[in-house]
Amino acid sequence: MESVMETPQTERVERKPRIGLAWQILIGLVVGIAVGMVLNHFPALRESAINGFLQPAGDIFIRLIKMVVVPIVFTSMVMGIAGVGDGRSLGRIGLKTLVYFEIVTTIAIVLGLVLGNVLHPGLGTDLSQLGHTDISRYQQTTQQTQGHHGFMALLLSIIPDNIVMAMGRGDLLPVIFFSVLFGLGLQSVPAEYRKPVLATFKGISDAMFKVTGMVMCYAPFGVCALIAVTVASFGFGSLLPLIKLVAVTYLAIILFAVLVLGVTARLFGFSIFTLFRVIKDELIIAFSTCSSATVLPQLMKKMEDFGVPKSITTFVVPTGYTFNLDGASIYLGIGTLFVAQLYSVHLGLQEQIVLVLTMVVTSKGAAGVPGFMFVILLTTLASAGLPLEGLAFIAGVDRIMDMGRTALNVVGNALAPLVIAKWEGQYDAEKGKAYVASLDA
Repeated sequence: MESVMETPQTERVERKPRIGLAWQILIGLVVGIAVGMVLNHFPALRESAINGFLQPAGDIFIRLIKMVVVPIVFTSMVMGIAGVGDGRSLGRIGLKTLVYFEIVTTIAIVLGLVLGNVLHPGLGTDLSQLGHTDISRYQQTTQQTQGHHGFMALLLSIIPDNIVMAMGRGDLLPVIFFSVLFGLGLQSVPAEYRKPVLATFKGISDAMFKVTGMVMCYAPFGVCALIAVTVASFGFGSLLPLIKLVAVTYLAIILFAVLVLGVTARLFGFSIFTLFRVIKDELIIAFSTCSSATVLPQLMKKMEDFGVPKSITTFVVPTGYTFNLDGASIYLGIGTLFVAQLYSVHLGLQEQIVLVLTMVVTSKGAAGVPGFMFVILLTTLASAGLPLEGLAFIAGVDRIMDMGRTALNVVGNALAPLVIAKWEGQYDAEKGKAYVASLDA
């Protein structure tokens, strides 16, 4: 009788509630900020702690995620096209996706310019108070990529001369292009040969998502290390001279997320706040790491669980990582006007219209280049005749703004497949409702 009575108690002990991933990451975020603040006050210890432990610990997480991105994108896209799609519907989805991306990113650029004109983030800033950061490496990259923007250059960058090398570099656009062609080719192969290949790809895809789950167990530690590096490197004191720029940037991000993306979501029958709840884990990770690539696999999986067909999710989400950078687009306008106002250079309506057209092109051509945000801004400043040295003043605190920009990029790329699926009449509303209900369970 005693053993019978003890069994339920043992089971109750074993079924202790587990802390969710979002809470684990938040704890890591808080701990990382605390560690960073302490290290910021001890310069001698700071360098050794960052270089010897924190930065490598953070880089491990980034590398682990990048390791699984290409296999997941390739196998999932091939399955989506060869298994359930067709060439005609893919062309229609592709056209709608690119049109949607261009409209949304152009609105983001214009919003950044409007807020920059209204709030004047660079007006009254004392240059003598600003820290100066070396941006020579970005200038070298800009010089190397001069003449490599524009539609034809973008087209050339999409077509890989060696798909294995493109996969090794993690270049998503060439991988997407090859995946589409391979999926279409596989679709035309007789069923007796196509089915075993699809089964193999499904096995690889499922296994890689399991690997992603393993990698995410390390996420709280990676987030903790990366945010500690950020806080320890600049400290909150360096924000004071540029607090207006940071505030205007985050105001623009919030307005765009709630109003522009919120209205877009409502037009297609979704709630932006429900979407926030669905991708809360991914938002925290992207915000902390300043890398949207760290959440690409989970984002694809969640949007599929949310009712978007695999054939749409596997195409729209990876493509958005180059063509739908809403946070970056907003900052292009704000950053350019900040530098102009810093040096008391007036940009009229005509000059700003030209800037919008320039940013729309350069933001696509430079995506994927290391430090691409500065590469785009340097190119834009040069085209407008503005002093390039202006970026050196904001480079030191750019990571703080990059955190918000990256989170907005993730929101935009989560909403996009929902919009395209609804536009195509392929959204599974019942599956979406069931998934949202499961979040509350």
